[in-house]
Formats: sequence, C-alpha cells, structure tokens
Amino acid sequence: MKVRTRFAPSPTGYMHIGNLRTALYAYLIAKHDNGDFLLRIEDTDKNREVEGAIDIIYNSLKLAGLSHDEGPDIGGPVGPYVQSERVKSGIYMEYAKKLVEKGEAYYCFCDEERLSKLKKTVNGEEISFYDKHCLSLSKEEVEANLKAGKPFVIRQNNPTTGTTTFNDDLYGDITVDNSELDDMVLIKSDGYPTYNFANVVDDHLMNITHVVRGNEYLSSAPKYNRLYDAFGWDIPKYIHCPPITDETHHKLSKRHGAASFEDMINLGLLPECIVNFVALLGWSPASNDEIFDLQKMTELFDYKRISKSPAVLDMTKLKWMNGKYIETMPKDKYLEMAMPYVEKSITKSIDKKKIAICVKTRIEVFPDIPEKIKFFNEVDADYDKNLYANEKNKLTKEESLSILKEILPILEETSDFSNDNLFATLKEYGKSKEFKVGKLMWPIRIALSGLENTPAGATEIASIIGKDETLKRLKDAINSF
Repeated sequence: MKVRTRFAPSPTGYMHIGNLRTALYAYLIAKHDNGDFLLRIEDTDKNREVEGAIDIIYNSLKLAGLSHDEGPDIGGPVGPYVQSERVKSGIYMEYAKKLVEKGEAYYCFCDEERLSKLKKTVNGEEISFYDKHCLSLSKEEVEANLKAGKPFVIRQNNPTTGTTTFNDDLYGDITVDNSELDDMVLIKSDGYPTYNFANVVDDHLMNITHVVRGNEYLSSAPKYNRLYDAFGWDIPKYIHCPPITDETHHKLSKRHGAASFEDMINLGLLPECIVNFVALLGWSPASNDEIFDLQKMTELFDYKRISKSPAVLDMTKLKWMNGKYIETMPKDKYLEMAMPYVEKSITKSIDKKKIAICVKTRIEVFPDIPEKIKFFNEVDADYDKNLYANEKNKLTKEESLSILKEILPILEETSDFSNDNLFATLKEYGKSKEFKVGKLMWPIRIALSGLENTPAGATEIASIIGKDETLKRLKDAINSF
C-alpha cells in the first residue's frame, strides 16, 4: 500500500513550531517511502478562524520546502481539501447518520441548561461527561423532535463497560477503560462536524496510512478507533510525537520569543536551519550527524526513532546551528542577505563588502551584524583603556603605548594599505623587536576598534577603514593614555 500522510492545520494564526514539526514528520514519512504528502485545511471551527491564516500556512510550507502533492491550491483525486467545502457536500452528515442507523451514534436534543448541570470540577478543572440521556429516546420521539426543528447534535455511542485497546507505533498497545470514554459530539448543532469526527472520515476517504500528531491526542485515539471499527474501516498507523518545551520545561509561548516559525524567521534564523533543528526535536538519526538538508533528512528519517520524552527547544543551540549554516553559505547568497544590514549600519564610504565578508564566521544570525561592525564607523570614545594590558600577550598598558608610538611613523610612511602589505610591514617590525605577532597586533586592534573581540584582525581593519582613518585612530589612542 502506498504511504499517504497529511498535514491538516486549522487556520487559526501563525505556524506554531509544534505544527511545523508535525508537517515535517508527515512529509518525511511519506517521502522516505516515495509516498504522497497531502495538505488539508480544517476550518470547521469558524469562531477560531483568523483572516490570512491560510496564506500563512501556504507561505510557511513553501519556506520550509515542504511541497504537498495534493491540497486546496493544487487539487487532487480525493478533494475538496478544505473541510468547510466538504461540509457543503453533506459528507459528514451522511456518515454520521450511517452510525446512527448502526446504533453507534445517536441524536441528542439536550439544551445548554441541562448540559451545564453535568459539568463537574475535578482537580480544579471543569469537565463535562455526558450521561447518555438521549440514548433512551424512542425512534418516534427522535423523529418528532427532528420534524419540529428541535436543535440537536449527534453523539458517538461508546460502551460504559469493558476496555478498548489501540496501538501507537511509538507507544505500543495502550488500553483504556470504556467508562472513561465520553460520548463525544460528532455533528454540532450548526451542522458542522467536530474536529475529531471530520478527521476520521477525511483520513479514511483520503486513504491516509499514517497519522502524525502530538501526544496530547493519545487520550482521543480510543474514540477514533471505535469510529473506524464502527464503519468497518482499516485503522491508520498512529505516530504521537512528544511535546516541545522551552529551556525551563514549560510550554512554548510567544512571550518566550520563538513559539512560531514566523517568530524564528523574524529573529533572523534561516528557514532551512529551522527545519533541520525542528527535525531533531524528538527524533535522532542513526548517525551522529546534526546538520543536513531536507533531501538528506528524507533519506535518513525513520519515525520509529522518535523519542517519547519531551523535546526542549534550546535557542542557544539553534543559533549556533544557524551560525554554521551561515559559515557554509555560498558567498553570493551570503552577501545578498548580509549587505542590507551592512548598508544600513555603515555610514562611511568604505568597502562594505569586505566588512560583510569579515563578519561571516562571527555571527549566528544576520541581525547580529550591526553590533559586530559598528566600530568601523567610529571608535567608542569611552572604551575601556585597561584592554591595552593583556596577560596572554604579556603586555602592560605602558608597553602598548610604546608600540603604538613606534608604529605610527611606520604607517605614516606606508603607501600600500592593503591587508597583505600592512601585515608584512608590521611583522617585519615585530621581528626586529623580537615581538610575536599577537603581542604587536593587540594594541593596534584595540586602538582601531576599542574592542577586545573583533571580526577582523588589526591589519584587515586598517585596510578597510583606510590610511587617514587608521592614523587618526592611532593618534587618538595615544593621546587618550
């Protein structure tokens, strides 16, 4: 049987990282076995729908590189792929009535007042468990209520004794007492199906073989299986994924800055890096590799290696990984993405491309660039002069001052301010003084940048800012002692 998976988001806003992982795993499961990956929009809850959310879904999948084989925008043999359009065809009501005829579902006419009396508070949480009141209605009573136009829902008729067992490909067999299975609503009073019922019907009619979702749906799986059994349908394989938490092991939220794909991109993270990182939130390859593109990921992916333990979204590691992606990025692509930050930050007429290139291995995200390069404009007048004393190079402030004073006339006489010539000139001077290169370059770099750490060495900085600016900064440094 051909593997068919689906990503079935609700258009309720941004693409949460958990949603992105579900889409990614569903894509990888399908493509690993040359199967089909479907997109289905589940918009039956109109109260939660957000304008523009469907466009966010399309854009997010495109950025992530997850191309679907069937969906609302490209069609397919088992459409429509939007649930509200499927409602109009009467599919869900048709199948709900089939269950009623089999005794596996029933009409419920209870009003809100009666239902509210069934609510209980357990451990501080309000729950509602239906008491099967309307199951006892005779066929004649049901028909009379329907004829009179009395509002109704259709509920699943679950047993109250015995057990139900279902299998998850990660968790194995799980058994629950049927007394815990509420008679969930299948068709709401507005004629729309509930999320749970529409999922089962659509997954069957769309020939879905593997269902990927979060493990918060484990408790619903027995009710899904009873629906499959009631219809006599094959049950798909379930893959319930572990939750994703922040570093403090709390649920991700927007206040932590990276709850969604969009949030991460706005932080300057590369889409391909985010996808790589999200793949590792709960899954690990057989090798020790951590950085791979989508094609390699597809080859390596084995969903049985998904962990049952919660996955932690470690932003420090994600940014480190993003830095590795930037390091290996082709020069043309890198410059295309880096130059807007450089152009905005550097006001002087100097070689901005050189600045961009020198910072390439020193950033983790592109928005890091302005802070890393601002010294090319000017040195902060209040920089810490104690930096001139450097224990590693066995330098005192006085020795640094002496080096700067001796270097100044040499650079004043130097016409070729290329990095190579400057380095050779200063190295020759250092050799005559029996200075190691590091000891010589340290005070020059501090004078030119005012910083302990820079994305470029002393001579590279000098070659970029030019002779006049280099001499000015050296003189300012000498005068500041």
